[in-house]
Amino acid sequence: MRLGNGPASIGELAEPFDMALPSFMRHIQFLQNSGWINTRKEGRVRICTLEKQQFAIVEDWLSEQRALWNARTDRLEQFVTSKQNKDNSR
Repeated sequence: MRLGNGPASIGELAEPFDMALPSFMRHIQFLQNSGWINTRKEGRVRICTLEKQQFAIVEDWLSEQRALWNARTDRLEQFVTSKQNKDNSR
């Protein structure tokens, strides 16, 4: 969540977590290898930034899934409602 506010150093990102820096670095490497973040070295400090384009791809996919499931649940609601109406009219 911190990177959502802008770039941050690895030290700044690691500060709130109770773990050794080498362990935290493994998490950073995983995020970088998966394309979620980018790191660059500025002097002796490594700065991390979010790869917003990757999040946009995920958001597009989630939007498609949300629309698909909303349509399915709407159809299910219509089916259940019509079934209840038929049962109540008997």
